[in-house]
This record gives sequence, C-alpha cells and structure tokens, in this order.
Amino acid sequence: MDYQIRQRVLKITDIFLSDKSTVREVAKKVDCSKSTVHKDLTERLPELNQDLYMEVKKLLEYNKSIRHLRGGEATKKRFMEANKKRTDSA
Repeated sequence: MDYQIRQRVLKITDIFLSDKSTVREVAKKVDCSKSTVHKDLTERLPELNQDLYMEVKKLLEYNKSIRHLRGGEATKKRFMEANKKRTDSA
C-alpha cells in the first residue's frame, strides 16, 4: 500500500474515532468521497491495524443502527424550516 494512502487511512480513522463522526462528515473534512472513506475504513484499515479496525467497525455498526433516526431528524428539520418560511411570508 502506498505511503500516502496509508497516511490518509490513519488520518481518516483518527477523525472518525475521535469525533465519533459519520462517514459523510469525515469525507467533508478530508475532502474526498464517501466511497473512499468507507473503503479506507473497511478494506484498507484492517491491513494496517486490526485493533483500530475493530473500534471503527463498532462505530460503523452503531451509525448504521441509528441512521433511520438521523434521517427522520433531517426530514423534520426541513419540514419545520419550510413551515417557518411559509408562515413568515403570509
């Protein structure tokens, strides 16, 4: 594995675990795609550090288990903002 890729994987892992972020949030912070972040965390990291991978895997599973709640909150927020705009303009 290329040195730069190895460094990126470790940087992504550090951000992911320290901030308890989502893959999408990490991708924005490191300016790469969600696919790259996910591949780094699930395929490349186990080759570098199995212990870190196990921590990442737990957080990925947790994020997956609550994604329906995050989606519901995002929808609720959009709905509330749309209603506020409608009310303000009336």
